[in-house]
Amino acid sequence: MAKGRVLHILSQRPLLTGSGVTLDAIVRHAASAGWEQRVVVGVPHGERPTVGELPAEHIHPLHFGNEKLTFAVPGMSDVMPYESSVFSKLSPRQIESYLGAWREHLDDVLGKFQPDVIHAHHAWLLASMLKDLAPSVPVLVHGHGTDLRQLELCRHLAEEVRLGVRRNERFAVLHSEHAEAYGTRLELEQQRLHVIGAGYREEIFHSGGRNHHSGPTILYAGKYSHAKGLPWLLDAVERLSVLLPEVRLHVAGTGSGQEAELLRARMEGMACVKLHGQLDQKQLAELMRNTSVFVLPSFYEGLPLVLVEAVACGCRLVATDTPGVVHDLAPQLGEAIELVKLPRLEGPDTPVQADLPRFTDELEAALHRALHKGPLPDDLELKPFTWNAVFQRVEDIWLELKTRSLPAGLD
Repeated sequence: MAKGRVLHILSQRPLLTGSGVTLDAIVRHAASAGWEQRVVVGVPHGERPTVGELPAEHIHPLHFGNEKLTFAVPGMSDVMPYESSVFSKLSPRQIESYLGAWREHLDDVLGKFQPDVIHAHHAWLLASMLKDLAPSVPVLVHGHGTDLRQLELCRHLAEEVRLGVRRNERFAVLHSEHAEAYGTRLELEQQRLHVIGAGYREEIFHSGGRNHHSGPTILYAGKYSHAKGLPWLLDAVERLSVLLPEVRLHVAGTGSGQEAELLRARMEGMACVKLHGQLDQKQLAELMRNTSVFVLPSFYEGLPLVLVEAVACGCRLVATDTPGVVHDLAPQLGEAIELVKLPRLEGPDTPVQADLPRFTDELEAALHRALHKGPLPDDLELKPFTWNAVFQRVEDIWLELKTRSLPAGLD
């Protein structure tokens, strides 16, 4: 007999961003633990998404780019690794059609599946309507940080979203700084917030078969985006190539829109850069095992599990000192990581121009130091970052919520 029924909700495409990878991992572990599950996702017209090992009939996509929803899937980040719409640029009519389509879609799935618990990714529009659709079903909202950014960027939607979202029972967040930010922004009591972290797949990301003769190689994996710090990484690598002519920057990922296309054109013109495009997790892990240093120069991150994946594959790390990295990753990773001080920011992820020369200098210096260090220490403790550890924390919340949802006298 199943432990219970969980409905997972993600408003965008699975597997292609951190929240999508998280969804996939939780679904896999929940299936092994004996939970009956259904998944709702937002995808382009004609796409048949996969999540974990769930059969197709247990995945309920809402399609975009058709007669009903004429625009592309809106992304929780304004630059996604695929064609997407930007929430702050959607017209009132588009927002109305977006909400209406999701309301109808969720109402249908909820009526057929009748979950014991809803696990909704992102404290955003979908999570704000769940108590209207299923007032008696307990909800765990899983924050990834990008929702806090959308609350800043979409002030015209923020208050209604805040009031709707905070009606849900529990909130899972990536790190301690997140807990404080969500608690303040949504006016949540401390007992409703749970720090669960993020995880990596040990069977994919490991150092077995690592290339110990990869030379001065650097890997960046992520979107082609200014918010990810990519232009200044390119500046730093160009300078580094003067000191180390053999240095190579490998770039895994992609992007859409003018910003991404300009970055792509620049990288295609750099002899020291090799573009790999969008990679699946196994391909990314193989690339990590063949590079010396992994770099994440982002101006805004939640808890970037890609750093844990990279260090598990034997890479040294260079990353900006975002709160999740400083408080929740760096203490575990010790000398494996070189931290670069963030520039001052205007808004969530726009750097102050005057700080960028210093930022580029420090990024170049950190990369230079990391490239010249030896192999990683053997005593890195990564078990708290496994998906099994994360799922155990999530399942504890589900079980508590399921007990709360039982009729009187049955708990």
